[in-house]
Amino acid sequence: MKDKDQERCCIKETLSKKHAYYILITCDIPSDDGEMQVEMTYEGDASVAAYLLQGAQSVIAEHHDTCALLPRSAKIVEFS
Repeated sequence: MKDKDQERCCIKETLSKKHAYYILITCDIPSDDGEMQVEMTYEGDASVAAYLLQGAQSVIAEHHDTCALLPRSAKIVEFS
């Protein structure tokens, strides 16, 4: 697994490229009561951002049962 500095460098390099569209979703470490601050930003047309999110949601939903990183209590909420 890459160390955190390499991961950050890779992310910054990817974001520095000229993209027509992108979506960035970040979250803080969960608080003691399990809540997380989640933020999202995107560049480009809002309709395209929604389309990209729906595609990503489909991929996550398909792999949810086999993904060891997601706790079984994780809920996948469909965008509408």
